[in-house]
Amino acid sequence: MIKSELVQRIAEQNPHLYQRDVENIVNAILDEIVDALKGGDRVELRGFGAFSVKNRPARVGRNPRTGQKVDVTEKYVPFFKTGKEMRERLNGGKDLGADD
Repeated sequence: MIKSELVQRIAEQNPHLYQRDVENIVNAILDEIVDALKGGDRVELRGFGAFSVKNRPARVGRNPRTGQKVDVTEKYVPFFKTGKEMRERLNGGKDLGADD
């Protein structure tokens, strides 16, 4: 599912809202999540999961085509861990060895 499909479904389930308003709401939520992550915060949506940022330190990698060494700079990458409720729903009510 892509963002426009999500907006479409939410608009269909809420006929009292205009699609452009639903799109603004979805964009506002996603922007707030990104802003929180940029600020170093963790975003937890209970029952859904938690977004956080992980640091990948600088390292020396290899170009797979040539085998030549390449310096890879430090970077921060988003990380998502599903919540217990989501895992249970995906597994038909069984949480298979999760640690939440």
